[in-house]
Parts: sequence; C-alpha cells; structure tokens
Amino acid sequence: MLQEPSTILVTGGAGYIGSHAVLELQQAGYKVIVLDNLVYGHRELVQEVLKTELIVGDTSDRSLLDQLFASREIAAVMHFAAYAYVGESVTDPAKYYRNNVIGTLTLLEAMQAANLNKFVFSSTCATYGIPETVPIPENHPQHPINPYGATKLMVERILADFDLAYGLQSVCFRYFNAAGADPEGRLGEDHNPETHLIPLVLQTAMGMRDCIKVFGTDYPTPDGTCIRDYIHVTDLAAAHVLGLDHLLRGGKSATFNLGNGNGFSVKQVIDAARQITQRDIKVLECDRRPGDPPSLVGSGERARTVLGWNPQYSDLHQILTHAWNWHQTRHASELIQP
Repeated sequence: MLQEPSTILVTGGAGYIGSHAVLELQQAGYKVIVLDNLVYGHRELVQEVLKTELIVGDTSDRSLLDQLFASREIAAVMHFAAYAYVGESVTDPAKYYRNNVIGTLTLLEAMQAANLNKFVFSSTCATYGIPETVPIPENHPQHPINPYGATKLMVERILADFDLAYGLQSVCFRYFNAAGADPEGRLGEDHNPETHLIPLVLQTAMGMRDCIKVFGTDYPTPDGTCIRDYIHVTDLAAAHVLGLDHLLRGGKSATFNLGNGNGFSVKQVIDAARQITQRDIKVLECDRRPGDPPSLVGSGERARTVLGWNPQYSDLHQILTHAWNWHQTRHASELIQP
C-alpha cells in the first residue's frame, strides 16, 4: 500500500482515453497532473469534471518538461498524447512523425534527465498491420500499413532500447477499438473530426448526420462487413492503472494487447444502436477503403494473466448504452427528437 499518494503525469489527459485514465487514477488514490496541448483535448473536462491540474503545453517543449519534472515529485508518466487519424497520417506523415515520435523522444529524454523511469504507453493494434491470425497475440509480426501505426511501433522500439540502455521501464498497451463512455456519464468520446464508427452511428441516430457510411459489404465475414474488437474505454483506463501498479511494484517492462477476444461487425453495431436508441439509422453502402482488414480481434489473455485485468463492460449493448447516454447529454442542443 502506498503511504503517500503518488503523483502521475498524464500527457493527453484532456482527450478521450486519457481523461478516462485520469478518472481511474483518481479513483485508485493517485494524484494527477495533466499535460495537454488542447489541439484535440477538452479543457473543461479536466478543470470542471476531473478537477485536476492542467498544464497547457506540448511534449516537444523540453524546457517546459524540465521545469515540470524539477518542480514536482512525479512517480511515473502515462503517455496518451498522440495524433491518431490514420487517413491524415497517410497524407501528412511529417505531422505524425514529429508529434508521435519526436515529441515522445523529447519526453523520454526529459524523464531520463530527471531520473524518472516509469512509463505507461498508449500504443495500438495498428502496429500489427494486416493480421495473419485472429485473435491477434502479442507475438504477432508487426508490419504497420500506415504512418500512424509506424510511429507507434517506432516508440515501442525506442522504449525497448531505453530500457536496455538506461533502465527506463515501460508498459505498452496495444489496444483495439476504444468505445463507450464513463458509465456515470461524466466523460465520453467527443472528437472533431469524428472518425470512429460508434459515435458516427449515434450522431446519425441523433439527426446530426444524414446517414452512416458502411465501407464494404463483401468482406469474407458472416454478414460481409468488417469485424472489430470494441473495448470499453473504462476497461482500457483500468488496464493502464494496473500497468502502472505493475511498474511501481517493481515489475519489468512488458507489452499487452487489450482486446475482448471477440468482435462485432459494422452491421451488428448499427443494428444494436437502432435497438438502443429506438431511432431509424440510415445506411449508405460504399466501396471498401484501402487497407481495411476484414477482421481485427485481439487476445487479452496476457493482460488478464499478468495484470489481473478483468474487463467489466465487454457487452456491445453496454458499450453503446453508455455512449448513447453521453452523446445525448453532450449534444443535447443538437438532438433531433423522433
């Protein structure tokens, strides 16, 4: 048991997954400082909901990091600050390498200078590329097919080298499709632009969009649409706290998939959303997008065995219900009544 609450720096803590991790850390008894440049993050969620300290800044600002680490007793860093739009990473790779790789390297060098050696990293299943086996295990070959996945893989390699050379210990989480919202409705998913299926479907149900586009209906899956492994964001956040605890107890560097081991098709998600929202959700069938694998499902067995991770909200209807409750509150003024 920790005698004094440890202080954790959470980069990107004003974003979707980062803010839920802050909430889980607070509930576990940690103090939290959020570092976020607010390009995509939400100031009001940190200050009004999480009620924790927010430092507006960038991980590439070495002088800011040095000052921060010198003035605070920080026990570990949880790193979510990254650009994560796959399509944009293809059209503007420089932006992604600069932020996701150079920004992270600057952060790690500042940690090293401050003798801070505990790091929890938000990675992605995009490091695997097109899966050879499903569910995907952690030892699956990593061949990312876009710059976003390549930047995350590069950071994983940097972390392995930093562990060997400098003793900087890390836990990397490769997760699949983050979804849902805080079960109590305090936090949720609010991207601009929005690219994730579940919020797009719910925005269609709310009348904020005319239809939901389904890219490809001829995949080798039971209903012809892509299958994805949807992980409740609260379960993801809980895993990050378990990974932090693992490091603070003296655990070695490790990598974990966060997946439920089963997936749902695009059509299944839309059908479930119709049931939950009681709304007509119009669909526009489109051609496949390049690089979309038929099925992406991850094995979370290692996280369950080593960390004791036990997802609480693996049911699709739970995930959608929590997300729907959040979206109705967040976009109340834009909601079109049936």
